[in-house]
Amino acid sequence: MRALFPGSFDPVTQGHRDVLRRAALLFDEVVVCVMSNSNKTGRFPITERLDRLHAAATGLSNVTIDSHAGGLLADYCRRGGIDVVIRGVRNVRDLDYEMPMAHMNHELAGVETFFIAADPAQAHISSTLVTAMSRQDPGACPE
Repeated sequence: MRALFPGSFDPVTQGHRDVLRRAALLFDEVVVCVMSNSNKTGRFPITERLDRLHAAATGLSNVTIDSHAGGLLADYCRRGGIDVVIRGVRNVRDLDYEMPMAHMNHELAGVETFFIAADPAQAHISSTLVTAMSRQDPGACPE
């Protein structure tokens, strides 16, 4: 089964790496895709995010890295023969945000969404927090 792990990955965090490693154990192929999000302004260039994802996928032979600008996630899934979308969730707020998108992706492309609960030791970390910390003290960045 082919799965997609989409996100802005701005920046890539230990939580992203954890979800990716766990997903790679569960699916035949995992495509990690840096997606454009019109609601977010990118802090790191796409090329840097792709480089960090390639590093995070080291040793995971069933993982490929891609990027996609514009268009719906459902369209990307249809074109790529993606069966499942993987989403990491840290808390109920994440789940509340993800559920409508999961329903829409199922309606539009017939893809299922597979939620992976964050490792409790990393559930408090978000890309926004990592960025804020790195602006204060680059040595304190927990990525």
